Amino acid sequence: MSRASKLTLAGTSLFAVGTIFFVHYGQQNEKAAMHAGVVRDIEQQRVKRERQVEFEMQRELEGEYRKVQSVHDGDEVRREGAAKGP
Repeated sequence: MSRASKLTLAGTSLFAVGTIFFVHYGQQNEKAAMHAGVVRDIEQQRVKRERQVEFEMQRELEGEYRKVQSVHDGDEVRREGAAKGP
């Protein structure tokens, strides 16, 4: 084999190995990024469920408080104050 053919074979072999490594490395990074997205989505869903449960508890408490206490809108209080005058 001539020197030129050996260099060509070595060059193309190195290029092929480099390309395979680069593609494999890119796939690993993409897979890790996709997994991180799934983990982030699961965390967001967990937080959303917690907030929904807390909202429902607050709604129930508000209902109980409305049964026990008389609640007026802030607008009514302002109107009554404006009607009385300074």
